[in-house]
Amino acid sequence: MTDTVAGIDIPDTVLVTEATELVREAANPLIYHHSRRVFLFGSLRARHQKLAFDAELLYVGAMFHDLGLTTKYRRADQRFEIDGADEARNFLRSHGIGEYEADTVWTSIALHTTPEIPLHMAPEIALLTRGVELDVLGIGYDAITDEERAAVVASHPRPAFKNEILAAFTDGLEDRPDTTFGNVKADVLAHFVPGFVRGDFVDVILNSAWSE
Repeated sequence: MTDTVAGIDIPDTVLVTEATELVREAANPLIYHHSRRVFLFGSLRARHQKLAFDAELLYVGAMFHDLGLTTKYRRADQRFEIDGADEARNFLRSHGIGEYEADTVWTSIALHTTPEIPLHMAPEIALLTRGVELDVLGIGYDAITDEERAAVVASHPRPAFKNEILAAFTDGLEDRPDTTFGNVKADVLAHFVPGFVRGDFVDVILNSAWSE
């Protein structure tokens, strides 16, 4: 039976069912509900923009985009976005999805914290960023209606979300601070991890092995 929220259908396919089960098993309710909201908000932005997209690919991207914050899937040697991107690509390949589609989802997750660039790429990439930006940062808050927003939150509540997602970012990144160099997650560690010193792009250039 198709699940519909705010007029958006959750694709009723084996791929979507198994992606949902994987994330529900690996992630806490905070990440699960956030990930579902990202799909719904991204889909709503597409509907208002009359933008065609592959709902299954957007769904997998949304559900896997924060897997790098979970104990099961996070690593200490790379950006958390790549953790989720790698798992999504492996998952899609294992279900017989083509390389182009799997790479599109990989890119959507890898770039979802990179401002502006994803918005100029394939719809599934742009819409994942739109969904994340709306739920986390409030960007595009008024691009959907109050009724649509209320329906999404009724289905997937976000109590104390701002503080809880910041705590999840901190917990998922504080053991790999170097991976935040040059990206927005350095701001999280600067706020919440005592003694954190963010990398400086100019210092990297001036202190490189080149003599001049």
